[in-house]
Amino acid sequence: MTRILLILLAWALTSIAAHAATNCYVATGQGTTGPADWQSYCWIDFTSYNTATASSAGGQNFSLTLQDGTVLSFNLQTSGVALTPIASPSWTGAAIGNTAMLGIAGSPTLYATNAGNSTVTISAIKLTPPSGASGVTNYMMVLADGESTNTGETLGFTTNGGVWQTLDQAGPISGNLYPALSGTGTTTVTETGNSTNNVGAYILGSSKPTQITATLGSGGLQGFMLAVRFASIRLTMQVADARVNSADQFAYAIVATNNSATLASGTSSGTGFGPFTTAGVSAAASVPLTLTETIASGSASTLADYQTSLTCTNSTTGSATTLPNGAVTTSYALGNLAYGDALLCTFTETPFPHILLQKALGSGGRQYNTDQFTMNVAQGSTTVATTTTTGTGSTLAASATPMKLVAASTAYTLSETPAGTTATNQYTSALGCTNAYTGSATKLPSSPGGSVTPAMGDVLTCTITNTKVAANASLTIDKTSAVLSDPINGTTNAKSIPGAVLVYTLTVANTGPATVTRNSVFIVDTLPTQISVGTASNPTFTQGSTSSGLSFTTAANIAYSNSPTAPTTFAACTYKPAASYDPAVRFICINPSGTFAGSTGTPPSFQISYQAQIN
Repeated sequence: MTRILLILLAWALTSIAAHAATNCYVATGQGTTGPADWQSYCWIDFTSYNTATASSAGGQNFSLTLQDGTVLSFNLQTSGVALTPIASPSWTGAAIGNTAMLGIAGSPTLYATNAGNSTVTISAIKLTPPSGASGVTNYMMVLADGESTNTGETLGFTTNGGVWQTLDQAGPISGNLYPALSGTGTTTVTETGNSTNNVGAYILGSSKPTQITATLGSGGLQGFMLAVRFASIRLTMQVADARVNSADQFAYAIVATNNSATLASGTSSGTGFGPFTTAGVSAAASVPLTLTETIASGSASTLADYQTSLTCTNSTTGSATTLPNGAVTTSYALGNLAYGDALLCTFTETPFPHILLQKALGSGGRQYNTDQFTMNVAQGSTTVATTTTTGTGSTLAASATPMKLVAASTAYTLSETPAGTTATNQYTSALGCTNAYTGSATKLPSSPGGSVTPAMGDVLTCTITNTKVAANASLTIDKTSAVLSDPINGTTNAKSIPGAVLVYTLTVANTGPATVTRNSVFIVDTLPTQISVGTASNPTFTQGSTSSGLSFTTAANIAYSNSPTAPTTFAACTYKPAASYDPAVRFICINPSGTFAGSTGTPPSFQISYQAQIN
């Protein structure tokens, strides 16, 4: 059977920037039996180990840069069976590398080349902090059996530092057996094999040693690794409710405050909300740290579209380290960690409220090929987002406003207006809204012109769908008036006073694509009691820019009525005015001749104008 003795750098985490430690590696997976803090161990890469030098009288000196820039130096001297660096796992029965803490890179295991006994002395252990950091006054060396110590096999560890503590266990590849463990709470600990079956591995730690001796004995093969513990921090991020745009991603990093060097970083991915893979640092010295969050390259939004908050927790109770709790920030100077701190910090991105209003066309597309629509998002009388469609037929372009950042707890109206000659009566309109924040309690509007009061996290996409109505003839009438003269001012700056002469203009258009039955256009204009019309009415008929196709003569197509109720036919309008402005006239009847043309996009129209007097 083969064996491994492991001395680990603990409390390191997964995402390591290129600047950070290049001499240790973290597992890429917990495995089926790995401990919960599997990401806290950074395994020293012994690729540079030299058998001849290490077994010489002077041993081999190591100087390794850790994640926070601290330099770990020591002398390693071996005797007995020669060792060689290999990858993890060392063999198929080892717990570490097979079922626990998977994917450790490099050559982390110094492995025996033959059966027998080996003694490994690690002395002159020293940690030199990077520039700007305080001295290393507290740390822990960690050892572990990374394989399976079976019957007749032992692992022994001696330290001149603090007594050995059991930090973790890695489960066996099958079953639940472990070797016998004695000496915890003392400076010498021993693992003794008591089973021929698969067994798990212990992970042990000693505080502030300057020398550790390991003895390996069996009829199989063994090995070891080296590292150090001071404090650790893991940083991750999550999206609270929704992304403003599905392409939005976020980059988070742990940097050294004194020189802004990135020690560890990570980036979100996909469309899930996280939390995402942690970025972590094993702090071997008291290095001031800053946590940062930025929008990742390729995102459609900016970080200003989100409220960024940071919360940290410490699994070590009693620490005096001050931690943020819901701090609204994208950069937080955490300061120095204290010995034993094990922090998990999370940036949370909550979208500020956003609204996008867009246009869709129902079956058949536009009523007229060039009909266009203007979409408006308004807060009170202020339009905050707008777009006017382009395209023809069923093709829509410029059909959506920007995804607009809006204020929480503020009402916004979602509406449309026709552009150009587009007639709204040629369409039925419906409004539908979706909220990317599926848990939101915000009430959404259900008809065009409705309003919504968004809350934090709401990302609303609202669609006004216009469906053209069936072929029809739809007449619209617009009535305007202008003062021509008055008894005092004449025609100069005339006022609406008694005796003033007005001109009324009726504009009639057919917005539908169908024609109007020949000679069937019948208009009854009701006069207010203070207005008189008579023989001086002087009616005029004018075709619109697109001709109505109708004809008009004063003798045949206009008449008057003094009836107390509106006439229902042109033939009923039989009153003959008796004066230039006859107060007996109550209704003006208009019945142009011919067939009113249907619209092809610009409605055909005509105007009738006549004069009246204020009584």
